[in-house]
Amino acid sequence: MPDKPKYYQDYNELVELMKKSDQSYDFELVDRAYRLAEKMHGDQRRASGIPYILHPTTVACILAELGMDSETIAAALLHDVVEDTPITLQEVTKQFGSEIANLIDGVTKLGKIPYSSREEQQAENIRKMLIAMSNDIRVIIIKLADRLHNMRTIECMKEQHRRDKALEVMEVYAPIAHRLGIRAIKEELEDLSIRYLDPVGYAEIERQLENKSKDRLHFVSDIKQQLYDRLKDEVENVYIEGRVKSIHGIYKKTYMKGRTMDQIYDIFAVRVIVETVADCYNVLGLVHDLFKPLPNRFKDYISTPKPNMYQSLHTTVIGKEGIPFEIQIRTWEMHYTAEYGIAAHWKYKEGVTKKDSLDERLTWIRKMLENQNDNDSTDIVRTIKMDLVPEEVFVFTPKGDVINLPTGATVIDVAYAIHSEVGNRMTGAKVDKRIVPIDYKVRTGEIVEIITAKEGGCPKRDWLNIVRTSEARSKIRLWFKREKRDENIQEGKSQLEAEFKRLNIHVPEKEWPDFLSEIIQKQNCNTMDDFYASIGYGGIQLWRLLPRIKEEYFKKYSDLDAPPVVITEPVQKRKVSSGVHIEGIDDVLVKYSRCCNPLPGDDIIGFITRGYGVSIHKKSCSNVPKDISKAAEPERWVRAQWAEHIVNETFQATLQIMATDRTGLLADITNQISAMHLFIHSLNSREMKNGAAMIEVSVTVNGINHLRTVISRLSGISGIISISRN
Repeated sequence: MPDKPKYYQDYNELVELMKKSDQSYDFELVDRAYRLAEKMHGDQRRASGIPYILHPTTVACILAELGMDSETIAAALLHDVVEDTPITLQEVTKQFGSEIANLIDGVTKLGKIPYSSREEQQAENIRKMLIAMSNDIRVIIIKLADRLHNMRTIECMKEQHRRDKALEVMEVYAPIAHRLGIRAIKEELEDLSIRYLDPVGYAEIERQLENKSKDRLHFVSDIKQQLYDRLKDEVENVYIEGRVKSIHGIYKKTYMKGRTMDQIYDIFAVRVIVETVADCYNVLGLVHDLFKPLPNRFKDYISTPKPNMYQSLHTTVIGKEGIPFEIQIRTWEMHYTAEYGIAAHWKYKEGVTKKDSLDERLTWIRKMLENQNDNDSTDIVRTIKMDLVPEEVFVFTPKGDVINLPTGATVIDVAYAIHSEVGNRMTGAKVDKRIVPIDYKVRTGEIVEIITAKEGGCPKRDWLNIVRTSEARSKIRLWFKREKRDENIQEGKSQLEAEFKRLNIHVPEKEWPDFLSEIIQKQNCNTMDDFYASIGYGGIQLWRLLPRIKEEYFKKYSDLDAPPVVITEPVQKRKVSSGVHIEGIDDVLVKYSRCCNPLPGDDIIGFITRGYGVSIHKKSCSNVPKDISKAAEPERWVRAQWAEHIVNETFQATLQIMATDRTGLLADITNQISAMHLFIHSLNSREMKNGAAMIEVSVTVNGINHLRTVISRLSGISGIISISRN
C-alpha cells in the first residue's frame, strides 16, 4: 500500500515480522485468519477514513513484536469480526477451533454488556476482562495491543472522546500492563494518555527533553565508556546501554510532586546487563568503587522483586562532573521480564512450559475477583486504580517476610495482608518497635509488628475509611457480613429510611419488598433482610442505586390521572420572583435541583414534582432524559428559561480543585474565597496519590459569569493544577 499512513502496518509487514522472529509460526493458520478478516471487513473504514483491515493487521504486528504465538496473532486479526461484521462466533469456532474462538470471545465480550450507567458498564466490562484473563492471559495481551493502536490513532476523534479514552487507559489498562510487566506497552499508553489529558504539560516536557538531550546523551555516552573500561576485565559478557525516562514518568515527578527537571536523577540512566545474579552484585561493588553512591538511593529489586516480577539493582551515583545519575543492573533473563513481562513466556521460552509458574503470577487476578464477589461491581474500577498502581512500599514482618502494598497503605492493610484473622483480631501495631496509631501509613523498609487480642478483638467500621487495599476492605466487610448480621440489617434499614425521607419517596414499609423486588434481585439478594444487611456492611453502596429507586417510584406510584401539561410555543413572559420563567405556568414554587446546581447562564429545563413545585435542572444533567418524548412521563418536563434580570438571588456551586499538596494550600484557597466575599457552604479535601490533593468547595455565586471569575482568581494560587465545576 504506497500511501499507507503513519501508525498502520499491513499484512505483508506482519509476515515479514514473523519470518524474522525466532518463533516457529503456523503461517497457513495466520493466512486463513487474514483472508477471513479481509473478506468480512470488506469496505469498512475507520473514523479517519483508513481501510478497517489495517487496524487488525497492526494489532497483530504489535503482538508479533512481543513474540506471541500463532493462535494469538490469528485471534488479533479476527478480534473485531464477531462484533463488527455478520459472522458469528459459532462460524469462527467451526473454521478455527475453540482456542482461537475463546480468545476472540474474551475480547468481544468487553464491549457487549448492556448497562444504562456508563460507570457500571465500564465496571462490568472490566470484571468480564478479568474473568477472561484468569482463563487465558492472552485475552488481555490482545486487548492491550488493540488499545495501544487505538490510542496511537485517536487524533481523528472529538476532544472529549479522546480525553475519556485517555483517562480510562490511565486508570485501567496502563496499571494492568504494569502488573503484567509489559513495560513498553505500559509506558507508551501512559505517554499517549498524558498527551491528550494535559497537552500543555506534555509539550513542555518534550521541549525540555529536546533541549537537554544533546548534552545529556553525550554525558551518558561518557559514563558508558567509563563503566565499560572498568568492567570489561572483571565481568564476562557485560552489555551496557542508555535509556531515557518516559514522559509520563517525568510528568509524575514534575507536575505531581513539584520537582524541577534538574531534581530528577533518572531522566537519563545507564543499564548494565550481565549473565548471572552474582555478576549483578559484583558489578554493584565496582560501580560504587568507580562513582560515589548517594545515600538512601539504592534499591534491591533482585532479593525483593516487585509484584510484577521486575528484578534489578538500582543505585544513584554521582560522577566527577557532579551530576547524579541512575544505574540499573540486571541479568538477561531479568531484562526480558522487565521489557516484555508475562509475554516473555512466549517470546523467549517457546510458550508456557511451566504452568504452575504462570498460575502463580496470575493469582492477583483471581484474588481481585474473589474480593469483588460480595461488593458493588463498580468497586472493581477503584480496586485497579488503587491496587495496581506502579508505586508500592515494601515492609517486613518481625520474622523477615516481605509484604508489598500500594503507597499509602496502613498498618491495618499489613495485618490483613498477613492473614484475615490477624486483621480481625488486631488491636494495635508497632513500627520499628514503636507503637503507632491505627491509621499509620507504612514506608519501605519498616518492620511492622501487629498486636492482636487472643479474645474479644474485632474490626471497626471506620477501618473501611482508613484502609488502602481492596483486600483489607473486602475482608472487613466479610467479617461484618458474617458476625454482625442483625446489626447490619438495622444499619441498612436505617440508611434506606433516611434516603427515602430525603428523596420524598412515600411508600408504606410493608410494600417495600414488592417496590424494590427487581432491584433486590439484581443485587443477588434473596430477601429484604439480605438487602438491608448488604447495605449495612457496605457490600451494596446505596447511593449508586438511588437513581433506579427513584425511577421505580415514579413508575409504580405516579399519579396516572394527573392532567397532562402541554408544552406550547413560547408565551409572553410573566413577572416572576424566582428568577426563572416556566412556560405555561404562572406563580409556581421553583427549586433548583442539587444534582446539577444550575446557574444563570446554563441551559435549563423544569420538572413538575408532586407537591414541591417545579425542579430546575441543567439540560445536560444526567437525570434529564436525552429524548423527552421517550421519557416515562414526558408531560412533566416543561420549558424553562432564566429571567432577564435576577434580583437578590444567589446560587450554590461546587468546584473540584486538583492541586499539588503543600503546607498552607487550604489556607490560601480559603483566604482567596474570603477576599471575594463568598459564603463557603462546605469544604472537603483528601490526599491523592503522587503528592496531589483534591479539594471540593461549595460557594455562593450569582451566576455563571461570576463563577468563571471565581475560577480565574483561584487558578492563580500556587500549585493549582485544574479547577472544574462539579
